[in-house]
Amino acid sequence: MLYTIIKALHIIFMVSYFAGIFYLVRIFVYYKDTDEFQEEKKKILREQYTFMARRLWNIITVPAGVIMTVCGLVMILLNPGLMKMAWFHLKLTFLIGLAVYHYWCWKKVLHLKVLNGSTLPIANIKLRQANEIATFILFLVVFTVILKSMVIEYWWQLIAGFFVLVFLIMMTVKLVNKNKKNK
Repeated sequence: MLYTIIKALHIIFMVSYFAGIFYLVRIFVYYKDTDEFQEEKKKILREQYTFMARRLWNIITVPAGVIMTVCGLVMILLNPGLMKMAWFHLKLTFLIGLAVYHYWCWKKVLHLKVLNGSTLPIANIKLRQANEIATFILFLVVFTVILKSMVIEYWWQLIAGFFVLVFLIMMTVKLVNKNKKNK
């Protein structure tokens, strides 16, 4: 029973964490979108986006990530057999990627504070593409956990499907950004 409760909490806080990460990078995109605005409007919006990013990071994203991680570690302690399963090692590999992405987001949150209303030194399209990284990681983790041993057996179909998904999402981002420039 305890394991099931911890698992439920792990999933709930995973959803909260990803919601925070998804919206955080979207705030970076909105911040960057102000580059072309008039100075007064730009200043007001950038202050607001910086405030929103810091609050989102400190109040939702990081606490949810910590609770998600603690619940995951407790699940491993309660079921050490997980560490012997190939699919679980794959999941942990994807979580290392998530940790790298989390670090990148944290650096951007700190960067916004230091910028004090200045322009983010990254291209808008790069931010929009970076916004999709968490989505890719989420897909990889969820499919790995749900499919478990089938992931190992059918790995090449899953990898091929994943790359098709990545390609379609990236092309959609480019198309939307291109259409936005033409307006």
